[in-house]
Amino acid sequence: MSGHGAPIPMTSHPCGALTGTAEVPGDKSISHRALILGAMAVGETHITGLLEGQDVLDTAAAMRAFGADVRQIGPGEWRVHGVGVGGFGEPDQVIDFGNSGTGARLVMGCMASSPITVTFTGDASLRSRPMARITDPIALFGAQSFGRTGGRLPMTIIGAANPVPVRYTVPMPSAQVKSAVLLAGLNAPGQTVVIEKEATRDHTERMLAGFGADISVEATYEGRVITLTGQPELKPQSVAVPRDPSSAAFPVCAALIVEGSDITVPGVSQNTTRNGIYTTLLEMGADIAFENEREEGGEPVADLRVKFSSLKGVEVPPERAASMIDEYPVLSVVASFATGKTVMRGVKELRVKESDRIDAMARGLQACGVTIEEDQDMLTVHGQGPGGVRGGATCATHLDHRIAMSFLLLGMAAKTPVSIDDCGPVATSFPVFEPLMADLGARLERDVK
Repeated sequence: MSGHGAPIPMTSHPCGALTGTAEVPGDKSISHRALILGAMAVGETHITGLLEGQDVLDTAAAMRAFGADVRQIGPGEWRVHGVGVGGFGEPDQVIDFGNSGTGARLVMGCMASSPITVTFTGDASLRSRPMARITDPIALFGAQSFGRTGGRLPMTIIGAANPVPVRYTVPMPSAQVKSAVLLAGLNAPGQTVVIEKEATRDHTERMLAGFGADISVEATYEGRVITLTGQPELKPQSVAVPRDPSSAAFPVCAALIVEGSDITVPGVSQNTTRNGIYTTLLEMGADIAFENEREEGGEPVADLRVKFSSLKGVEVPPERAASMIDEYPVLSVVASFATGKTVMRGVKELRVKESDRIDAMARGLQACGVTIEEDQDMLTVHGQGPGGVRGGATCATHLDHRIAMSFLLLGMAAKTPVSIDDCGPVATSFPVFEPLMADLGARLERDVK
């Protein structure tokens, strides 16, 4: 079932050339962080371009539950009147994060150093995901966590009454873990230090600096060392959220594999910690032009002009995984239409996302006639060439929005239609996916019983 209702089956039919302009929603990662830091600032933060998908709306609801005044004043335009660092009140209800691992993990961090008790839950997918990667480091601040076996939701966290600063080396490349520790460090006295051996998306560091926190980043022999001085008074900001590069990857990849396509995707974030998918696509021979490069809201952005391309398989190096971890499912679809094999290494984090994304993509692609090899940390796709994928299967989405959208793209370029068991989860990150792709020329059909 969908995380928010009955399953909605959908079929994607082979279509003609995709053309036009794809105005994708605001960046999900930045939207979460803008709401959270706005709630922890003193005064009113103004946000434009906020992604109004369910994941972000759940974070907005959580900030209200902590006492912040969070209001929508127009499409994508929100105001957050914050309560200050250390000002969170104790919610009088369970906080339900639906499908949002990012929201749940970041908010666990930001409340861990306040003397409040909070119970977290989510949908079936989120309740199956590991939370020890957050509860272990926040315990160092003094927080206590009580959850299901394996550190899973539902979980109650008792924040630290007298938090202490920590020095923590992130054991895996995870922006969520890094960010949760930094957010917990905001209300701890002294300096909290986070060390990451592999760089991950840096939106939290950028935005903390923008809100006035004393934060520094240094490259050392240990890795990337981030030092945050706790208990600042964060200053409210005007935040312009750039368009999400992860969402933009879907129309971009669709145009690359549907013959004759020529589209523009304006204002897409080009943050170097997020652009691994575009680097990989260019290596495969993608015709992507980056036009009107500029800076918006402290983030580099560009307009993308994308045309159908004859692609070749490549080896994706494991060190690139952190900058494109959410894009491997759609890359595996693109690789299916390339010539030769594409090898993706260092992708074990995909097994603990909204679903086991390696297994989900492997099973669905095999059902559609694509040869796949996999192990715990690798996925290899043997490309069928342009127009060479058979299609014709119904693919399981496992309550995962990116799996759902990836298989819908497959159907646009395959020989026969591809169906998915539930398109409902798409609303968590890309609520306008269906009309946006239809406007470009895709043929998506809800299967009404």
